[in-house]
Amino acid sequence: MVEENLKKKVEEEKVGAGKEEEKSEKKVEKKKPEIVVKEMAIANGVSLRISPKYSMAICRVIRGKNPEAAIARLEEVISEKRPIPMAGLEVGHRKGIGLSGGRFPKKACLEIINVIKQVGANATVNGIENPIIIIAKANRASAPFKREGRRAKRTHIYLEVRDKSKLIRKKK
Repeated sequence: MVEENLKKKVEEEKVGAGKEEEKSEKKVEKKKPEIVVKEMAIANGVSLRISPKYSMAICRVIRGKNPEAAIARLEEVISEKRPIPMAGLEVGHRKGIGLSGGRFPKKACLEIINVIKQVGANATVNGIENPIIIIAKANRASAPFKREGRRAKRTHIYLEVRDKSKLIRKKK
């Protein structure tokens, strides 16, 4: 019996050694994924609990900036150093020299900063070197009912980033 057990153990060791060699061969065959450079990166904010009027004004401000500059601009709004310009029927005229009308929508800026961070991360993953926010849209989302028949505010945010060097067109 002892001899039979020894023979089984020796056979198992031989079979186990063969399996380890096969596993090591499989590990060598794996390749690293190549970085695929894409033309654009997208980020969506769906049904954010912010005012559509303020988000449209913020999108107007951040369009054409790179993500870092857009975040810095919105942080100035949060600290009440620079307002978001809102003129016309949106906000009344203000006294003094400079901006005719503006507000400091802090909650909307905080939510949009999160979406800008997402689009910046997506741009680095997609291999975009000099990202510029090309499209910044804010649309009114479906508004759920609150108490006593009131409607809640909801907004969809869509940001699209492209490479700045590819946007410059050569003159003929």
